[in-house]
Amino acid sequence: MQLAILRVTVFLPWCFTIPVPPDTDHKGWDFVKDYFHQFFLTKKESQLETETQLLQQFHQNGTGLLDMQMHAMLHQPRCGVPDGSNTTISPGRCKWDKYSLTYRIINHPHDMKPSTVKDNIYNAVSIWSSVTTLIFQQVQNKDADIKISFWQWDHEGCWPFDGPGGFLGHAFLPDSGNPGVVHFDKDEHWSASNTGFNLFPVATHEIGHSLGLKHSGNRNSIMYPTYWYHDPRTFHLSADDIQRIHLYGEKCSAGMP
Repeated sequence: MQLAILRVTVFLPWCFTIPVPPDTDHKGWDFVKDYFHQFFLTKKESQLETETQLLQQFHQNGTGLLDMQMHAMLHQPRCGVPDGSNTTISPGRCKWDKYSLTYRIINHPHDMKPSTVKDNIYNAVSIWSSVTTLIFQQVQNKDADIKISFWQWDHEGCWPFDGPGGFLGHAFLPDSGNPGVVHFDKDEHWSASNTGFNLFPVATHEIGHSLGLKHSGNRNSIMYPTYWYHDPRTFHLSADDIQRIHLYGEKCSAGMP
């Protein structure tokens, strides 16, 4: 099962005692090792130096230390799909076998009007269709390829949400047991602005997973693991995003930003 989870964790005091050599025995390293075990699929007993190298390889940081920037990154809201070293998608792998996809918004969060949710999801799918041959159509009362819903705590046999300030959402890849399933935490403060969590970039990221994209180590990519606010009015996919989503073909009118 390949599952994407966005999570917010709490800043710990040890994250400011930096830079720290990878082999330092420090109280906070238990958190670091758990982080690597979850997101890089390393064994919990593996050496922190090896794990640090994996982190630096993915996030393109060559300092040799878990410095302030790297420590801060560990505590950012992020997606829970393991990063590892496979950050690219090869044509013909992990993708839908069609180019016309339907999507359905099953329910809505507490603090957003249904029309606002509809607009944000439409903008998110339009980002991907604007540079590919993909066509998206919203449906109301029938089964859809991409199923979008908001849940609280335990739900549908998936990893549970944890209330405000925790997991933001998760999505399944096309070759998983639940292709096209996209869930968001209903207890989060969702918005269409820079307050709380803006639904647009989270939805664009999760729908990217539902189309078959894994994470990118490029900080300009919408598929970078951590959450960043993006203004929908000025947002454009990075060249990295466009290149990788072209596993569905290139739209002739699409230009590189």
